[in-house]
Amino acid sequence: MALTPPRSDARRILWEKDYGRWTVMSAIAAGPHYSSRWGRLIPIAFITYSLAYVDRANYSLGAAGGMAHDLNIDAAASSLLGALFFLGYFFFQVPAAYYAEKRSAKELIFWSLILWGIFAAATGLLTDIRLLYVDRFLLGVTESVVLPGMLIFLGHWFVKAERSRANTFLILGNPITVLWMSIVSGYLVQSFGWRGMFIIEGAPPIIWAFVWRAMVNDWPAQAEWLDPNERVELERKLEDEQRQFKPVRDYAAAFRTPMVITLAIQYFCWSVGVYGFVIWLPSMLKAAGETSIVLVGWLSAGPYLAAAALMIIGSYFSDASGNRKNFVWPFLLIGAVAFYGSYLLGTSSFWLGYGLLVVAGGTMYAPYGPFFAWIAETLPRNVAGGAIALINCCGALGSFVGSYFVGWLNGVTGSSDASYLFMAVALLASALLTLTLRGHADAPAPAL
Repeated sequence: MALTPPRSDARRILWEKDYGRWTVMSAIAAGPHYSSRWGRLIPIAFITYSLAYVDRANYSLGAAGGMAHDLNIDAAASSLLGALFFLGYFFFQVPAAYYAEKRSAKELIFWSLILWGIFAAATGLLTDIRLLYVDRFLLGVTESVVLPGMLIFLGHWFVKAERSRANTFLILGNPITVLWMSIVSGYLVQSFGWRGMFIIEGAPPIIWAFVWRAMVNDWPAQAEWLDPNERVELERKLEDEQRQFKPVRDYAAAFRTPMVITLAIQYFCWSVGVYGFVIWLPSMLKAAGETSIVLVGWLSAGPYLAAAALMIIGSYFSDASGNRKNFVWPFLLIGAVAFYGSYLLGTSSFWLGYGLLVVAGGTMYAPYGPFFAWIAETLPRNVAGGAIALINCCGALGSFVGSYFVGWLNGVTGSSDASYLFMAVALLASALLTLTLRGHADAPAPAL
């Protein structure tokens, strides 16, 4: 049996006092013990969350590609259909977090994959708008368990010095998926119509559910594929981290803490900007440039390419420094300024306005990894999952407000100018709320 490598082989900690900061340099050839968790679990988590984003963000492309016309969906109804997902997403997150922590995140995600695939495909089969309202709401309900369940799952497998990057690779499923989905969905609409797009993109989650169930374990102790020495060391370090927390009795006590309340309001405002952008970007680009649906798909990919790069860079340096706060608020502030710049430009310069949208999209996504690591490092395991779920619930409400009002403003005003100002104000509020919190700047614990 191979011996567990020294910690310095897995991750070399370099103290750069001359520059007044901590950096973590990843070992390029760390050996199988270090790479087994990352190489097995992170791709699975990434794909799972990616599939969820296909089926929540393709509505706007379907609407722009003929759905609204074929079903006689006016601007108000289209806004409500786009937003109902997030109203459904609000429900069941806290119970889901409790189930994932106390019972099994693995089983929770398995059944969610199957159900959301069914509801996603049904979007392409229904002809009655009332049934579409129900379908979009239920799609949100079934996907509501995914983020809290996945963050809890990763918290069982990755220690503090790895957590921001692990979260980032999970949430990269958002911008990376929207990047390729925007392009592929444009071609699918062109080739098979909007109904074919929804049906085709609803099938993969159902198939993937069985891959997920076969490949993952809830806890390291259950993983036969993990080296026993690494398993013992990983569990020891995770337990050592938990002993550093002050006990918190239950969810009710955790939910009353000032930090959880502030982050819940902050995430509400943040999500207003993010999902007003995600849901309506294709429609706003099409209206501004009068371009084909395929070109809209290509242009829609730009902000998500920037987002993927910034998420990786931000999470790396957040883990290296152990600081979370300072890798959240500056990005949100830049996003607010970029949206305000788009508002000032109006329709005077399409390409300059598009460049600002790329900046806004990239910076809105960049803080996700540090943000969710910050929550998990503030509360003990018995309540951290519930706090993440509560905060994500408030984000779901913000997503509903953002997706509904951005669509409504676009329809009422006939342009995107008011929407850009609305999203700028929401992101500015989110950045300012983050600044009110006490920073978390402890040096990172050595990783395995």
